[in-house]
This record gives sequence, C-alpha cells and structure tokens, in this order.
Amino acid sequence: MPTDRITFPGHAGTLDARLDLPEGPHLATAVFAHCFTCGKDIPAARRIAARLTTMGIAVLRFDFTGLGHSSGEFANTSFTSNVQDLEKAVEYLNAQRMPPALLIGHSLGGAAVLKAAANLDQIKAVATLGAPSDPAHVTHNFADALPEIETRGSAEVSLGGRPFRIGKTFVEDVNQEALKPAINDLKAALLVLHAPRDSIVSIDNASEIFLSAKHPKSFVTLDDADHLITKSEHAEYAADIIATWAKKYLALKPPAPPIGAPEGIVRSSEADPKGFLQDITHGTRHHILADEPRAYGGTNQGLSPYGLLSAGLAACTSMTIRMYARRKEWTLDHVSVDVSHNKVHAQDANTGAGDKVDAWKRRITLSGTLDETQRQRLLEIADKCPVHRTLERSSTVITELAPAGHS
Repeated sequence: MPTDRITFPGHAGTLDARLDLPEGPHLATAVFAHCFTCGKDIPAARRIAARLTTMGIAVLRFDFTGLGHSSGEFANTSFTSNVQDLEKAVEYLNAQRMPPALLIGHSLGGAAVLKAAANLDQIKAVATLGAPSDPAHVTHNFADALPEIETRGSAEVSLGGRPFRIGKTFVEDVNQEALKPAINDLKAALLVLHAPRDSIVSIDNASEIFLSAKHPKSFVTLDDADHLITKSEHAEYAADIIATWAKKYLALKPPAPPIGAPEGIVRSSEADPKGFLQDITHGTRHHILADEPRAYGGTNQGLSPYGLLSAGLAACTSMTIRMYARRKEWTLDHVSVDVSHNKVHAQDANTGAGDKVDAWKRRITLSGTLDETQRQRLLEIADKCPVHRTLERSSTVITELAPAGHS
C-alpha cells in the first residue's frame, strides 16, 4: 500500500502521521487511534490499515501529542487532549476532501474514538480493540506513582519498558471523564473487539461498552490475543473482522470496471513483506488470502497460487455442471469437485511439450437420482468448463511495469 508521511496541526503542536492509501480507487477514509503510550506503527495498526486499503479505504494513523515524532510534551497531555487531537485529524482530512466515516481505536485510543464520535455526525462506524469503558482504568498501569503525581504534580513511570512523565492534569482528567453518555449518544454503528484473556483491560470493559450502546452494535472476541495484539495471526483476524464489518456501513461504491475487463481487476498486494502473505481483492466486496506453506517460507494463512488455480477449476466445473443440469431439469441434488495439481513428465501426460507439464486431477461427485447416461453426459459437460478450456489451451499473459511512484 502506498503511504504518505504527513503532518497536521494537533491541539497543541504538530502531529506526525502516516496516510495509507489504496492502490486502486479511494472510496472512503478511516482514522486509527493508537493505545496509551504506543504509536501509529504498532503491528496491529499496520495490518488493519493494510487490509482496509485493499477495500479502497484510506487510513490515517498518527502519534498523539508528545509521542513518536509528534511535537509537544506528553506530561502535559490528557484524555481530553487525545480527543482534541482526534478531532483535529478529522478536520485535516475534511480539508483534504477525504472526510473520514470510520474511526478505529485501540485501548485508550478506543475510549477516545467513542468520545470523539459522539460529536461527529459524519462518522458512520466505530470499532474498538481492547478499549476501557472508563478512561481512568489506564491509571492502574502506574498506580504506585499516583501519590507522587498528586504531591509533586508529575512523576516518571515505566510503561512497556520505556520512561514516560505522567502529569497530574492527566490523572485528574481521566478520573473525571465518563464515557457512558458518549456511548449512549453514539449515532454510528459500533464494533467491540476484545480478548477474554486481556490482562491489561479486562473483558468486563467490553461488556459495559456494548451494553451502553444502542443498535447497530456487534461484539467479537479476539480469543487468546494479548492486549497489544502482537501476534500476526491475531492482527490478521482483527483486520479481517473490521474490514468485513465496516463495508456494511460505509458507502463503498467502486467506479465501473475498465473496458475489456468486465469482471474488474483482481489485485494481489503484499500483506507481509517478510513472508509471502498476500491480500487478494476483487473490487471492494471480495477478499481472500494467498500464502505459501510453512515448509516453503510462508505462514500457511491462505491458498497457494496453484491452490487458487485449482480452486478456479473446481468452482467453474461445479457451476458448469449445475447450469447444464438445471437447463435439462435433471434431479441433481449436489455437486462437489476435488482438484489436485502436480508437475508430471510430459510422456506421462501423453504430450510432447517440454520435460514437465502441469497436470490437474479432477474428481467429480454427483448426488441425485441420475441414470448412468445422465452421469456420463455431465462428465462430458465438465470438460466444457471455461477454466478447463483455458488451462488446456495456450494463453497469453501481457506484463507491463507501472511507472515509479504510481499505484
């Protein structure tokens, strides 16, 4: 996904951000708010952004004031200032004619998007990950330092192995903040994602958020994920859930397909540059993963390229048989097609082409009150499947290189 490094005015200084852009048409925009003392580049944020961009959704993820490369002093920030930074992000995108309709927040960022969304009529959907129902919950991370913060006005604490200075204003602000009214006033669809084993923000928080909200609302468990959603498979799951849910509430209307490609463009985009995982999209509504088995350096999260070819042959065969049986009004109850792929020696395949050729083995199962003549006819029809014919005859692949910087 193309990414622009940008800055924009925050509530008290300049905020550093990444704007992840779709490789195809831009259909909607989202804002991602990171967890307490985290940053815009945590793995979960990157994966969720990558998944949404495949649907045509641009994602702005930024560092709150005093964090990452954003200016300002973290010790002078508060929950209220985080909400103000979020509102500034929305203002920036509106000025760029990219009005956001989706807010995503992780942990305290989830509480912030709930608070901000209540005052933003343009927001159609809000998703939270491991969010607290009470912003004051975050103070348990530095409970031992609260007396010093109270008496001295601030204290340096260690969070995630890094030092941060927490000010008295922050503590007072989160203690006074109540989210329930904002959740009750939420005019957007809500998705709550939370891990039952989250040791930082307990699952009870998700229940309180969910029960306080009006419909439409959804709750999805992240099973054994940790609070930061550090494992790639957990981040992938969260990304897929958010993407599948969000398209119901966002007006994703793609342009007409290009001339000569009536079915539109199929795009494969790297999901993990360190491995082989690919996001494959066909328009905004269809998404699958492609990968390689672990034995070949992949993570086995999707079909291999040859697996996808085999799937196309199997599906096309089944559809072609069903179409013929339906036209003949035969009592075909069910069709299933098993396909396997292998490389075989040319002589074994009765062809003189090269040393080895691709061979697909297809096993068709037909259920229903069919006589033998009908069964044999359907077997013949299977060979008329368009994908079958494409695989059996020579094809032409025309390849061009996109200009540098072009998506």
